[in-house]
Amino acid sequence: MSINIALFASGSGSNAENIVHYFSHNPDFIFPLIISNKLDAFVHTRAKNLNIPSFTFSREDFSQGDKILELLKLYNIDSIVLAGFLLKIPQTLILAYPQKIINIHPALLPKHGGKGMYGMRVHEAVAENHDIESGITIHYVNSNYDEGNIIFQATCPVLPTDTPEMIADKVHKLEYEHFPKVIEKIWGE
Repeated sequence: MSINIALFASGSGSNAENIVHYFSHNPDFIFPLIISNKLDAFVHTRAKNLNIPSFTFSREDFSQGDKILELLKLYNIDSIVLAGFLLKIPQTLILAYPQKIINIHPALLPKHGGKGMYGMRVHEAVAENHDIESGITIHYVNSNYDEGNIIFQATCPVLPTDTPEMIADKVHKLEYEHFPKVIEKIWGE
C-alpha cells in the first residue's frame, strides 16, 4: 500500500530532494507536493526540477492551518515530513495528522532545540558550548518546538578545532544518510 507524503521546507530543500531521490524507485512512497513558507526559497526550483508541484503559504496561513489542511486533503496526504521547515506547525494540522508529522533537527535534542534554534544558529551553539558531539534528531511533531517524541538520533564527533561550518557539514551528511531510511522504517511497515 502506498503512502502520500507532503514535504515542508523553508530554504534550499536539499533534504527534500534527497528524500525524493532515495524513494525514486519505490512506488510505495509518493511525494505529491512540496509546501513552503517562502516564495523565494530554492526548494521551489528543486520541486520544479523533480516535477513536483510546490506551494507557498504565508505565516498567517500557517498559524491558522485551514488552507493548508484543505490542500493536503486535496492531494490525499497521509503524512508530513518537515525537511528544513522553520515555522511552528499549527494545532489544526497536528490534530489532523496525529503521529504522522516528523521533523529533523540538526542537533541532539533536547540540547540546542526550541524556537529560533535552526540552521547555523544550532551549529554555532554547539561550538560555543564546546560540545564533543553533535548530530541529528528525528522526532514526531507536537505543539511545542522540538519537543515531540524522539524517533531516531545519530551522532558525529565535534573537535575543538571544528568551526560551525565544519559541524554543519558533518550534520548534513547524517541527515542525508539517515532521514530517508527512518521515513522508510516508520511508514513502510
